[in-house]
This record gives sequence, structure tokens and C-alpha cells, in this order.
Amino acid sequence: MTEDKDFTLFKSEFTKWQQMFGLTGYKVYFGHEPLKSGFANIVGNNGTAVVKVTLTNKIPPGNEAFKDIKRSAKHEAIHLLLRRLVQSARHRHSTAEEISEAVEELAYKLEALIGE
Repeated sequence: MTEDKDFTLFKSEFTKWQQMFGLTGYKVYFGHEPLKSGFANIVGNNGTAVVKVTLTNKIPPGNEAFKDIKRSAKHEAIHLLLRRLVQSARHRHSTAEEISEAVEELAYKLEALIGE
């Protein structure tokens, strides 16, 4: 059985943004299955640096016009970019220094992406 062209595009686009954001330290697995909501999602564990990125294979009726595979892939890659910052912000005992480090890490990654 051949892979769905949308799923192939999704994986390719996500990987492109993962590389551009400098997020090569994550092991990424891809899924193509029904989701309860949305077109795509990302779940994982920052401690093990393993994530699963899923593209829905069942678009809810009436939402076909909103399908944008490239945008969905980039959106999930942005969530990967923000994972460390979100994790630090959610911990009750995060220190100001930990959050500052996560912000600084993100600033350097965005600096490398944004031209002069």
C-alpha cells in the first residue's frame, strides 16, 4: 500500500521546519490517524526528547476547505520549538532562571531564522 500524498507532504514539511528551527535533538515519530479535534497535533516527552506528530486521516465534514497540510506541519513544528518554554512555565517550581534560559534558547533560534 502506498503512503497518502498528504501524509508524505506533512512529514516532509514538518522535517523541513524542524531542521530550520534547529530542533534536531528530538526523535520524531509520525502518525496518520483520526484525531478528536484539529488537523494535526504533537505529543511527547521532553525528558526523553521523543515526540509523535500526527496528521488526521479523517477531516471533519465541513472542514475540508480549511485543510492546509504545509501550514499544519509548520504549526506543529512551532509547538516543538516552544516545548521547553512551555514545560518550564508549567512547572510550579520553575525558577526565573530556567524560564529565562528557555526564552534565551528560543531567541537564538529565531534570530538565526529571521534575516536582516
